[in-house]
Amino acid sequence: MRLVYLGDIVGRAGRDAVVERAGEIRRRLDADLLIVNGENAAGGFGITQKICEDLYAAGVDVISTGNHVWDQRELLDYIDSDPRLIRPINFPAGTPGRGATMVESARGHQVLVINAMGRIFMDPLDDPFAGVEEQLALCRLRESVDAIVVDIHAEASSEKMAMGHFCDGRASFVVGSHSHVPTADAQILPGGTAYQTDAGMCGDYDSVIGMEKTEPLNRFTRKIAQGRFAPAMGEATVCGVAVETDPATGLAVRVAPIRLGGRLAETFPDWAAQGRAAAE
Repeated sequence: MRLVYLGDIVGRAGRDAVVERAGEIRRRLDADLLIVNGENAAGGFGITQKICEDLYAAGVDVISTGNHVWDQRELLDYIDSDPRLIRPINFPAGTPGRGATMVESARGHQVLVINAMGRIFMDPLDDPFAGVEEQLALCRLRESVDAIVVDIHAEASSEKMAMGHFCDGRASFVVGSHSHVPTADAQILPGGTAYQTDAGMCGDYDSVIGMEKTEPLNRFTRKIAQGRFAPAMGEATVCGVAVETDPATGLAVRVAPIRLGGRLAETFPDWAAQGRAAAE
């Protein structure tokens, strides 16, 4: 199975780039499932029902989120009705929405997608490791599910790495989000779980983590807010990670970063000519 995860969509530039590129990415990789993190999609803060619908229409299967999930208040009334939109699993009991979802891939495989949020330099939520553990105990690879993807939305790279090793051998893929900068550590961990500390953002990299530079620079240099943060509107780079799993185990056999368009050096897995790891 081939899984694609695209990092945090930031503003209109990121949205437009993902909508434009999603079909191409799926075709070039013959991808079975496409997941995106959409928590900054609405003007850099949150996501709306309309944006979700546009992303689904473009070929996205699941949308994960993070600490900005509630920035657009309309989502409180919408999230319960959309099983493909998930929020961090370690929000307190009774929070609207769900922290994990089971979806069917293009080839009929069952895929569990889990969204968790770190606690270091972040909001003091419930334990993300306990929340993920509960899901992994309920859905075991190749017993009740064909693949498992964990989006760990966290500030500290150490916490993301810890989640990768915590899930190693029990999840197909653990990927970090939130930092908006792609890391160079795509790898398969010793137990067979694909991992990358941060997928990067889908947004304009001529910016400060996706935001137009003037106001962040002002706040860093003068410590005085002079306006609101606004997403940069230049050409976006679509950043993400692709993973191929072994159909016999659900674990990863290869992993590679994706960067398309914009300012960053492009890279894309050359998997089409190589075929799949095994017949499915």
